[in-house]
Amino acid sequence: DMEIILRYVTYSIFTGDASVMEDRCLNGLRETYLALGTPGASVAAGVNLMKDAAIAIANDKAGITNGDCTALMSEIGTYFDRAAAAVA
Repeated sequence: DMEIILRYVTYSIFTGDASVMEDRCLNGLRETYLALGTPGASVAAGVNLMKDAAIAIANDKAGITNGDCTALMSEIGTYFDRAAAAVA
């Protein structure tokens, strides 16, 4: 499921809209994990690890003109936070 969450987070970043992620990925996901006996906190921890990796990649300035990307980093973090909260 992590690759699906990552795909929808990426889509949300590109569109600037999390509604598709909410509707098609996160809606009911916590209940599915509960029914399967999967610890939501563990999935949320995995999502947070993906968030840290994504922000580290986006912050890597090697070969890129310097600029202020704080708004982008905040936006990226927000989508991962939504995904983690949906399963925790």
